[in-house]
Amino acid sequence: QVQLVESGGGMVQAGDSLRLSCTASGPNSEKSDLAWFRQGPGKQREFVAAIAWASEITDYAVSVKGRFTISRDNNKNTVYLQMNSLKPEDTGVYYCAADLSDLDWYHEEPSYWGQGTQVTVSS
Repeated sequence: QVQLVESGGGMVQAGDSLRLSCTASGPNSEKSDLAWFRQGPGKQREFVAAIAWASEITDYAVSVKGRFTISRDNNKNTVYLQMNSLKPEDTGVYYCAADLSDLDWYHEEPSYWGQGTQVTVSS
């Protein structure tokens, strides 16, 4: 069982930046691929970004590519999401997710989820 704890959400204005953090713990957590998802008001949860545990290969949703950066510190078992040039449409609850297999983040459900952190971007 992998536990995930997010932090770093908040309320900002359009154009501002925020950094989210997610710390993983539990058996094999250090070998987990990690990802961020978000759910906007009235919308379905959607994939945002992912990073593999060994290769650190990253993947991004088209809507955030060039503005968001996912990274991880394996010594701290923590994944970060640096969000720049935020837009009102980035508003939502951001969830950290983990999986021990090579997951298709766009189509498969991760095994583990954090509790979510709210990000609100005003215009």
